[in-house]
Amino acid sequence: MTDAIHSDPNYTLTVDHPLISCDDHLDLNVLPADLWSSRLPEHLREKGPRVVEQDGQLIWVCNGKQWGRWLGGDHGTDKPKPIYTAFDRGGIRDVSERRPANPILRLQDMDRDGVYSHVIYGPVTSINTEEDDELRDACYRVYNDWLADFCAHDPDRLIGVPMLAEYPEAATAELYRVAKKGVFKQANLQIAVAKPRLHDERWEPFWTALEETGMILSFHVVVILPGASDPARGKIPGVYTHAKSFVEQFIDPFIDLFAWGILERHPKMKLVIAESGVGWLPWLIEELDYRHWRLWEAKDFWSKTGKLNEMKPSDLFKRQIYATFQESPTAMALLKFYGPENLLWASDYPHPDSLWPNSRAAIARQMAGLDAETVRKLTYGNAAKLYRVAEPAAAAVAAE
Repeated sequence: MTDAIHSDPNYTLTVDHPLISCDDHLDLNVLPADLWSSRLPEHLREKGPRVVEQDGQLIWVCNGKQWGRWLGGDHGTDKPKPIYTAFDRGGIRDVSERRPANPILRLQDMDRDGVYSHVIYGPVTSINTEEDDELRDACYRVYNDWLADFCAHDPDRLIGVPMLAEYPEAATAELYRVAKKGVFKQANLQIAVAKPRLHDERWEPFWTALEETGMILSFHVVVILPGASDPARGKIPGVYTHAKSFVEQFIDPFIDLFAWGILERHPKMKLVIAESGVGWLPWLIEELDYRHWRLWEAKDFWSKTGKLNEMKPSDLFKRQIYATFQESPTAMALLKFYGPENLLWASDYPHPDSLWPNSRAAIARQMAGLDAETVRKLTYGNAAKLYRVAEPAAAAVAAE
């Protein structure tokens, strides 16, 4: 909003309130090596996910397929790296402690960063069990049960987001199951691989379940590696072309929510769009508003083909959708569109895009022109309201 810009040239931003980061991670490479082998039903353990050594590296395998590296044996290297994470920038070479998956060490990292709470997403890859539905659903259940135990160390600070399978029946069943635990507030649908498209009637019980349980839904970007035929794979251009995946995964399902009346039919449904950037959304909402107007302009024709949506997409967006950002001048420039209530700041710990361990400096840098109330909403207030986090004592949020 225009009145969020601070006009006093002598104003200096001081971030002295708690911070809630709304997009942080527990990646596959840091999960306990025996997570699935010790918790899956006995008859699924042999083909379930486990850590093995291949060619001198510890990797996850499942049903004969490689899933990726496990960091339990990674004590650092002096070799050139193609990508740096927050730990590299924070001076942590030995990642074998798997700090994000150790609640004590993770809380220490949060304290170092001056961040009170993390909203914690699971692996940014889908659980690929090669069409074995029983194994897939069991793997999601095991991870979500372990996540509940992990977050129990400090529920207000460790806000876990359980993972849902990409199919409506399995996603609905798991949503009801995790909601009954009473410890989760949000669940993440692997939207990049969700089948069928969201307009399909098979998804209707899922939308109803979200309203009945009060669970927040999230769409988080899924990492999909380029195929062998991609000319940019493993090359410098691939670093650039990877950027498009942060938008292209979301466009179809995002538009479906409006075009098929899903948000309008389910007004209690809340959605967080995580780590896809915020610059593309205003243009798309503006275009959807225009098309909504065109439909109503020609309502005598279109009303004979189906029910017209009553609400403008922009009003539905402001009522039901939130988006995360990290360090984004674009987000700050778009506050007039978003208003201060629909944006959620994130540190993205411990990913390559992460601000850790310098989150407070990054906030002060990008929000220097905003008034203190707006900064508090973006970095704490909006999330505290959405996730029902009680304000901590001042001593608990002081940065080291």
